[in-house]
This record gives sequence, structure tokens and C-alpha cells, in this order.
Amino acid sequence: MSDRPPLSQEPSTQPFDPAGAGWRVRDDEPGLMTLVGPLWQHAGGEDPRFGFVAEEKHLNRRGVVHGGMLMAFADQALGLTAREVKGGLPQATIQLDTQFIAPVCIGEFVEVTPQAVRSTRSILFMRGTLVVGERTVASAQGIWKVLKEG
Repeated sequence: MSDRPPLSQEPSTQPFDPAGAGWRVRDDEPGLMTLVGPLWQHAGGEDPRFGFVAEEKHLNRRGVVHGGMLMAFADQALGLTAREVKGGLPQATIQLDTQFIAPVCIGEFVEVTPQAVRSTRSILFMRGTLVVGERTVASAQGIWKVLKEG
């Protein structure tokens, strides 16, 4: 049995329960994520996976998740993965490109499995596909700069 929510074409009447599917809240993320979160992370598997449940606070005037929320989520998830790839060194996003493919409705669970495409001593190239079940809703790719500690 998969721990991913089922594919949905209509808004869900029952929000996906990440905790019941083995996800844990990332409550160590200060700032913006405390306002738009919670951010969820799945511990199983080799690659990190992040997600969020679309809530009313995430919606735009059309009643679907705001593109800015999808971008903030992608930036956070890809950035956390970039930091892990570089052994915990601090990072800064220097570019993030996002393509919006399909709308996300309230109650749906959006997830991404970030990937490091290339890593140099001071730059990481990252990408991720945001999905709801099997439906692709956005794609993101970006560049992260490794910062000096201290």
C-alpha cells in the first residue's frame, strides 16, 4: 500500500492525514514556514520528501492554491535538501524557476522529492516536481549558493 494520497481531480472532502501515512511535521523551520506551514517530511525511502496540506490560508481569489505558496514550498524543500547535500552548511537561494501546470484545491496534499542535479564546491543545482497523488501540479528548478559558516 502506498503512503501517497489518491489521485484526485475534485477537491477532497477529507483532507489527507500526513501523520497517519508516516509523515512528520518539520517544526524546526522558523519564519515564513510557521505562517504557511506546517511543512511535512517523510522519513521513509532514500530520498527526502516534503509536503503540505492545502488549507484555506493558501488559496488565491480563484479558490485554488496561490502560486506564491507553491513557490515558497518548493524553495523550502529544495533548500533543505541542498543544505543536507552539503553536510549542513548554510545555503541561499540565488535563482528559482517555477512552472505552474495544474491547480491545487483545498484539502489536497502537495509533495515534492527534491533532487540535486549538480553540486560544485560553492553552488548546487536543484530540481523537483510538485505532485498531488500522480498529478503533476508544478515543477521547480533553482540554484543555491553555499555560504560560509559563522
